[in-house]
Amino acid sequence: MKYISTRNKSIKVSAAEAIVNGISKDGGLFVPEEFPKLTKEDFDKLIEMSYPERVAKVLSLYLDDYTYEELLDYATKAYSRFYGEDPCPLVNVDDGLYVLELWHGPTCAFKDMALTMLPHLLSAARKKTGETSKTLILVATSGDTGKAALEGFRDVDGTDIIVFYPSDGVSDMQKLQMTTQLGDNVFVCAIEGNFDDAQSAVKRIFNDAEMQAKLLSNGFKLSSANSINWGRLAPQIAYYVSGYCDLISSGKINFGDKVNFCVPSGNFGNILAGYYASLMGVGVNKLICASNVNNVLTDFFTTGEYDTHRQFHKTMSPSMDILISSNLERLLFEFCSRDDKLIAERMESLKKVGKYSVSKQELEKLNRIFAVGYASEDDTAEVISNCFDVYDYLMDTHTAVAMSVYDDYYEESGDETPTVVVSTANAYKFPCDVYDALAQDYIEDAQKATKKLYSYTGEEVPEPLSDLDKKQVRFTKVIAKEDIEKQVLEYTQK
Repeated sequence: MKYISTRNKSIKVSAAEAIVNGISKDGGLFVPEEFPKLTKEDFDKLIEMSYPERVAKVLSLYLDDYTYEELLDYATKAYSRFYGEDPCPLVNVDDGLYVLELWHGPTCAFKDMALTMLPHLLSAARKKTGETSKTLILVATSGDTGKAALEGFRDVDGTDIIVFYPSDGVSDMQKLQMTTQLGDNVFVCAIEGNFDDAQSAVKRIFNDAEMQAKLLSNGFKLSSANSINWGRLAPQIAYYVSGYCDLISSGKINFGDKVNFCVPSGNFGNILAGYYASLMGVGVNKLICASNVNNVLTDFFTTGEYDTHRQFHKTMSPSMDILISSNLERLLFEFCSRDDKLIAERMESLKKVGKYSVSKQELEKLNRIFAVGYASEDDTAEVISNCFDVYDYLMDTHTAVAMSVYDDYYEESGDETPTVVVSTANAYKFPCDVYDALAQDYIEDAQKATKKLYSYTGEEVPEPLSDLDKKQVRFTKVIAKEDIEKQVLEYTQK
């Protein structure tokens, strides 16, 4: 299977090339030429498989320059790093309401589902494409991707990784996870700005031929661990397939029945993977896109205009504090009949004037499968408290945004379709806000809040988060957002 650019369909590369490069040379994102289909017979087999086997099966349909045996080996190694019996358990919290927990990995966030796999895929892709330069992974993070990428690529041969994060735009726990990261090939740097500033700078570097030439002269070739990289996005499709299989195997639905997935959304990669799963044959009724008060996606799906000219809010769900959702480009590519010239025009408009619009027909098609909503800070806190009181279920701030939006959707639509809320982080990643939501007592110190939260709920603190205060902080540098390119060059000249 070949991969084409969303902005120029004449650009075609192999799966390995798409993973090594991360982004197309024209700035577009790689997508498969076509989407493979799963039959009922395939689902019957998938239901009997372990999670690593399911991942290997799904990826084998997309990455045909890898063997199934290779992919199974990578998946087995990746998910052996998760705690518990199931890397992504499906929890029944109420009649017809489920939570798909994606945070049982080494950094306690859903990014582990893909970023434990990506290093294996990238290392193999380097060999398959004959790449001899060192790979430099550039990451802009709003909190969770950074730590998951750092942990995944720590001391991986032939690879260095640099992570930029907004100095005041991540939780204390997320910051500690990144700044205490071990590894000889890792570098972490805060910026004076927000996530969009970091992401825009990383994109500029990828699209700057002169910058790439300088990096190559220093012995490095760029790649990405953000979900703009197909090797990061593809493993995410697998957990939607797996969740659907678990609903069938538990007798909650029959094959072919429709379900809703409600997904906390920022950069749009997670929910896009759900859409791709629907193209493969997962029975999807609605994909409910949940935003916090940075509700640019809600407005887009309501009006058809994507406009970044708005106030940026720092919230208790920082991984969703995003105004430029990169993966929306891939979705629009499918809904405008893969008109690459139109996508290129819209992305140029976004770059130059900060907005673009889609046609009425496209918006109507989008709204047939996507529903939207957003949650305020008060809504988010209320859901955390209510879900713990009513269901004895503890959730983080991002999952609470999704649950709040689902509650509103259900009340407005009356839709009785079984619904899976996609849970993206362990509650202890945001102990200050979660404890405050439960006890109305905000404690600024994350470690003290963790202890209070444990005393209040009795929920065990995951091992990866339990001793962060005892680890040495290695990275303290803070730079202006204008100096990101300069910092990358300095690192590669060391």
